[in-house]
Amino acid sequence: MKFKAICENHLYSKAYSKGNRAVGPCLAVYVLPDFAAKRLQKAHPQRLRMNRIGLTVSKKLGGAVVRNRVKRILREAIRAVEKRHSVKTGFLIVIAARDAAVTKKSTELEHELSRAYEKLGLFVK
Repeated sequence: MKFKAICENHLYSKAYSKGNRAVGPCLAVYVLPDFAAKRLQKAHPQRLRMNRIGLTVSKKLGGAVVRNRVKRILREAIRAVEKRHSVKTGFLIVIAARDAAVTKKSTELEHELSRAYEKLGLFVK
């Protein structure tokens, strides 16, 4: 399933300032409850409640090719984590890539992302 992306800049700012965070060597994950989740659930064709996800890759990491590669790998890691575990819904999740993410494979980022989700309590028990 395709992700619902965070499109507004103020939501990124809120997640950074007020959200819970888990930081690792490759990723920083920020989580904040989404207050528009019910409205978005009503607008969804199958009435599914979902998370909105935002990916951040800084220009410090490299050029456009490097940044897009890191975003592709992060998207694949998110898919793998959601396939393997059941994730709670109704949250804004911002994933910021750090310098070490440039050289990592998707399995390594998947492992770190699942550790961050577990620390933040996003897995359904």
